[in-house]
Amino acid sequence: MSAPASLSAFVADELLCPVAPAVAAFATEIAGRGGSGVVGVLFYGSALRTGATDGLLDFYVLLDDFAAWDWGKAAARGAKTLPPNVEYAEATAAGMTLRAKIAIMSLAQFRDHAQAKSYDTTIWARFAQPCALVFARDDAARAAVAEAVALAVGGAAWWAAHLGPRSAPADAFWRALFARTYASELRVEGANRSSSIVDAAPERYAAILPLALAAEGIGFVESEGEIAPDLNDQARADAERAWARRKRVAKPLNLARLAKAAFTFSGGVDYIAWKIERHSGHKIEITPFQRRHPLLAAGPALWRLWRQGVLR
Repeated sequence: MSAPASLSAFVADELLCPVAPAVAAFATEIAGRGGSGVVGVLFYGSALRTGATDGLLDFYVLLDDFAAWDWGKAAARGAKTLPPNVEYAEATAAGMTLRAKIAIMSLAQFRDHAQAKSYDTTIWARFAQPCALVFARDDAARAAVAEAVALAVGGAAWWAAHLGPRSAPADAFWRALFARTYASELRVEGANRSSSIVDAAPERYAAILPLALAAEGIGFVESEGEIAPDLNDQARADAERAWARRKRVAKPLNLARLAKAAFTFSGGVDYIAWKIERHSGHKIEITPFQRRHPLLAAGPALWRLWRQGVLR
């Protein structure tokens, strides 16, 4: 089979990546909460890379109707003004408990945040990485989600070309980019985290960069295993200044989302208890007070876990 000739085709094929039946069933169950308002559910992150289901699964739910999701007024306002909203969910499949962190936003919001011009780097940084479309409302929805993910890959490639080396193997561009995005966020992973992402699928990153550069209208020369984007000094300098502006707002934006989560994080008490048990070995018994007042219980604990690197 010949390689896809365009970024859109590459992404559409990649989104068909098979996942464990239990993961697909969980995604369908989650999508059912929003009914026909759910366009699609994306599965991404370390669980997709490793195939493990005993950790925390990462899903993005994309909506075209906010009213379809079962959240309160505060959460709905938060989803519209500072997306995504984050929730925790559990399901039982094949005799085991599956746990998931669910991010919810509209497809239109995803598209806006996926582009290089966005001040929010999180969407294109995450979805430049492999992901799977584990639920789609119909074929039109599948195509729309694929187009949105392709925008994210293109946005990431734009920054990789402008901030990366003048000429290097494709993987060097991605490593340099992910090192920048990880450094700009509230994270505590080691310095090799950005390299490990690329190391998980080096051929994939090598194949997708030329397609993404072409989709962004960036000319390049490919020779002897290296790519040289056709960018002058002024374009690179302008991009560095633009990146500096984004870096200044990245951590405050993360903190704002964290503060919002204290008021909108559905299932937060169960999520925190599971996180503490998994990372410390100490089982947390949730008290009646915490059940009655989840916001009071979840807010401070979420902050402590974030500071410790447990909550990401």
